[in-house]
Amino acid sequence: MPESLAIIVLTHNEAENLPRCLKSIAEFGEIIVVDSGSNDGTQEIANNSGARVYHRPFESFAQQRNWALENCDLKTEWVLFLDADEVATPEFRQAVAHAIQNAGDSIAGFYCCWKTMLDQRWLRRSDSFPKWQLRIVRRGRANFIDSGHGQKEGSVEGELGYVREPYLHYALSKGWEAWWAKHNQYSDEEATDRLSRSASLGELFSKDPSRRNRALKPILSRIPGWPLLRFLHMYILKGGFLEGREGFAYCASMGWYEYLIRAKMRDFRTNQ
Repeated sequence: MPESLAIIVLTHNEAENLPRCLKSIAEFGEIIVVDSGSNDGTQEIANNSGARVYHRPFESFAQQRNWALENCDLKTEWVLFLDADEVATPEFRQAVAHAIQNAGDSIAGFYCCWKTMLDQRWLRRSDSFPKWQLRIVRRGRANFIDSGHGQKEGSVEGELGYVREPYLHYALSKGWEAWWAKHNQYSDEEATDRLSRSASLGELFSKDPSRRNRALKPILSRIPGWPLLRFLHMYILKGGFLEGREGFAYCASMGWYEYLIRAKMRDFRTNQ
């Protein structure tokens, strides 16, 4: 167990997912749960696990993470962020421990990647593995800003490294109905973000694929037929068809998600 690591888990009605997440990080570091008003027993599960529990109404993923960094009485040098539907494998924990124990003074944090799981199947091709997010920060050296429905790195004092061993993301652990409802909500935020954002040449030609993909989103969203093209890109070009019915379902759902975003972008422009 790294003595200089805290793990922060954001929750809202995650009683179904949280026990698996907490079990995967037990004795790996100090566990802190930041809950945004659960009423399904999530807080009791967190308290019974020995985690420190804080309460804050949800604003955005970036704001929750920044609030946690500033208000959770952290004593450790390093902070790992996980969501309740994510699992730290033994290999991931080992890679994180090695990364922070060997990080030079110039390192302000680490990008992490994940395996998207559907019915115990890894959607490596359908979800374009690997994709990267800043999930480990050196306290006081990095924070987050909003990006669409999620977050990305904000102010960073130093360099960012990579932990190349993935954690697991059970994105559909609550079923398709919950996934669709969540992404219907996410599409509002994505539509607003894409309408307000313009990409620089530096971002479009960045060597960092995550940064490049974020810059491309507003441009691709305006291409006629983009939702269908997104499905074909994931299912045919990326090889989602090799992942059976799970691959088809996921690729088709992401095409539907892009359609929702386009429709809401059109509505927002009309109503401005």
